[in-house]
Amino acid sequence: MTPILVPEIGALSPWRMFLDADAVVQAVMIGLFLASTATWTVAIAKACALRAAIRRVRALRAGKRIAAPEAEIPEIAARETGGAGALARAELAMSRAVQARVRGLRAGIGALASIGATAPFVGLFGTVWGIMNSFIGIAASHTTNLAVVAPGIAEALLATALGLVAAIPAVVLYNLLSRGLAAYRAALDDLAADALADLSRGLDAPTLRKFAAE
Repeated sequence: MTPILVPEIGALSPWRMFLDADAVVQAVMIGLFLASTATWTVAIAKACALRAAIRRVRALRAGKRIAAPEAEIPEIAARETGGAGALARAELAMSRAVQARVRGLRAGIGALASIGATAPFVGLFGTVWGIMNSFIGIAASHTTNLAVVAPGIAEALLATALGLVAAIPAVVLYNLLSRGLAAYRAALDDLAADALADLSRGLDAPTLRKFAAE
């Protein structure tokens, strides 16, 4: 009777399982690894950008003159010459400027939501494909010895594990960045409100001087 070769425990390392996996399962694992790398790259870049943007807005609200994209918001009020509808025009222009700034920082963050939503299913596809191949191997070898079929099943389950590794951080980081964007939007709205208040006082000043003279 030919003895059944049982794989060594060391052969079941994640790297060994990846090398022994089917080409489709390998492609799934590589895709999930790239998705995880993209998640952390985008998250770190956007977190740094958001932190710097909020600092710039706070500096502008403190009255500092700095070269920043957000500086266009108070400049809109400074350029307003008055006349009928001055406040309405300034408010509309500032609203568009705020939306443009937020939209610029939001670009790319939606990818994290997509990765968080799809990565578990991609990993599950790899697992299902790998288990199908394992059952085919069981039928071909005419044995149900667990030591023989376990490596193939472990390789398949590794795809699901990688899917969760890619999805969980993506969802958490997306929620954190969304809150950061909300804070940035609120800071921009406050900056616009300050500029509108200054504009309103400037427009009211001639009228007040006229009444005082009378």
